[in-house]
Amino acid sequence: MKKASKVLITTVPFAERNRLPLEIIDDAGIEYCINPLCRKLKEDELAEMISDFDVVIAGTELITEKVMNRASRLKLISRVGIGLDSIDLLAAERRGIKVSYTPDAPAPAVAELTIGLILSLLRSVHLANVEMHRGEWHRFFGRRIPEVTIGIIGAGRIGGRVLRHLSDFGSPRILVNDIHPDHHLSDELTLEWVGKEEIYREADVITLHLPMTVHTKNLIRREQLMQMKSDALLINTSRGGIINEHDLAEVLKSGYLGGAAIDVFEHEPYGGELTGIDTCLLTSHMGSMSIDCRTRMEIEATEEVVRFLAGQALIGEVPAEEYEVQRQRL
Repeated sequence: MKKASKVLITTVPFAERNRLPLEIIDDAGIEYCINPLCRKLKEDELAEMISDFDVVIAGTELITEKVMNRASRLKLISRVGIGLDSIDLLAAERRGIKVSYTPDAPAPAVAELTIGLILSLLRSVHLANVEMHRGEWHRFFGRRIPEVTIGIIGAGRIGGRVLRHLSDFGSPRILVNDIHPDHHLSDELTLEWVGKEEIYREADVITLHLPMTVHTKNLIRREQLMQMKSDALLINTSRGGIINEHDLAEVLKSGYLGGAAIDVFEHEPYGGELTGIDTCLLTSHMGSMSIDCRTRMEIEATEEVVRFLAGQALIGEVPAEEYEVQRQRL
C-alpha cells in the first residue's frame, strides 16, 4: 500500500499571523509537520528529520547533497522566498527532485524596508535611538533623499521597486548597475546606467539588490569599501556574503564610511563583530517580514505543494538559468 505523502515545513515562523497556508494543506488532506525546533535548522538537524518526508516547504536552511542523501522520499522542495543559494540545485536535479520558489511575493516588503533603512541612515535615526537609551540628548544633522546621489547595484524585482519609490522623494541623482540593464526603467525614471566602480566613487548611498552567485560572493571587500566616499552609507537587504562582514566591521571601526544597514548575513542567526558598532544598523533578515508579503509567500509555496501532490504542473518552478548559475561554481 502506497504511503500517504508527508510535508515537512522547515521555515519558521509559519502561518503565525494568518492560518490560511495551513488550512490549504488541511483541506487537501495532506499530513504535515512544522519544524519542532522553532528556529533555523542546521544541516545535520535537517538531515536527521527529513527521511520520512516527500516535500519540504523550505526557508533559508541548507538543503545540501548530504541532506538529500538522507531524503529517499523527497520529490519537491518548495522554497518560501526567492534566494536559492542555500539549496544544492544540482544535487536535486540529479535525484529528480523538483524545486519551486516564490520570487515576486517578497519584493514589496524588501523594497519598503530598504527605503526605511536609507531614511534611517540619512537622518541618523539609529544613532539617536542608541544615545537616547543611554540618557544622552543629541540632535543629529542629516540629509534628505533629493540632495544625495544614490547608487543601486541590481535593478531586478526589488531594485526596480526601490527605484520607483525613490522617485516619490524628489529628484536625487540615481546611478544604477545591472548585468542586464532594463532600459524601460530609463523611460520611467531619471537615472544613469554606470559601472559599479563609478557607484563606489560617486554615490552617497549604495544599496545592493543581488542574488548570491560565484560572481557576487564577497563582491564588497575592503578594496571596494575604501573606494567609497568617506561618509558613504551602505545597505544590504539582498543576500548575506555579498559584503565581507569582517572587512566592513574593520572599515567602520576605523571611522571610514558614514554607516551601514545590514539585514542579511553569511551565517544566521548573526552574532558577529558588527553587533558592537553603533554606526551599523542591523536587522534580523526581516526584509520580507511584512504580514501581507510573508503570508503571500507561504500561500504560494503551499499551493505549489498541493498542485504537485495532485499531479498538476508547478507554477513557480525554478528556471533552468538558476541551475546554470550553480553549475558555474564547479
